[in-house]
Amino acid sequence: MNNTTTWNPELYNNKHSFVYNYGENLIELMNPKKEERILDLGCGSGQLTFKISEFVNEVIGLDKSPEMIADAKSKFKNIEFIVADASNFTFDKKFDTIFSNAVLHWVTNYEGAIKSMYKNLNDNGKIVLEFGGKGNVQKIINQLRISLEKRGYLKQSKLQLWYFPSIAEYTTKLESAGFRVLMGQHFDRPTELAKKNTGIKDWISMFANSFFENVTTKHIEEIKNEVQEKIKVACFINGKWVADYKRIRIVAIKEKNVK
Repeated sequence: MNNTTTWNPELYNNKHSFVYNYGENLIELMNPKKEERILDLGCGSGQLTFKISEFVNEVIGLDKSPEMIADAKSKFKNIEFIVADASNFTFDKKFDTIFSNAVLHWVTNYEGAIKSMYKNLNDNGKIVLEFGGKGNVQKIINQLRISLEKRGYLKQSKLQLWYFPSIAEYTTKLESAGFRVLMGQHFDRPTELAKKNTGIKDWISMFANSFFENVTTKHIEEIKNEVQEKIKVACFINGKWVADYKRIRIVAIKEKNVK
């Protein structure tokens, strides 16, 4: 099955702006300095890249989605944005910091991403990362798999679209690559969705559309409705839809002459 996600910048910006709004706190953690060269890995439509540009002289945004990069370039004309793969990228000039918000759970070749980050950092350069951790959106996805399988879409129900590691698993991978982990957290972040009536359905349309390859139009709508209804008790809280997000947050450095 094709697990490539096609991104819709308009839907992303209108209904899922929480993705980059939460990332502003991650910029504070990064504590960027004026003289630093920073890579925003998986920059999406560039909102956080622009925020970073207010602190530093040089920031580059990288994303695999041509649609998102086109949207970023149209908004922020003075910033360099490039289309590239987070699991396999190379720059001639290395970075002081690699920043990544809500991206690396999409990169199933996580070892390639870790190697690429290490390779493109200066000695003593750091990574500041946040992404989905073990158990992320489990309620939504478990029900989506059940609803697909019930209608005979067995292949679709088994799609592994994301990589949601435990903190131990991911920090071990980083250490094996030569990083020294300074901070690692795995925490719940119940996330309010934009629309009162269609919050879960909109979330599925934005982030889980790949599960519907070769699913009939009738069944797609039926499944989205069913998932939303089945998880209502757990995810409809005080009159609002809430996604069961669990996040990993990491700060690590590339130690000089380690590897």
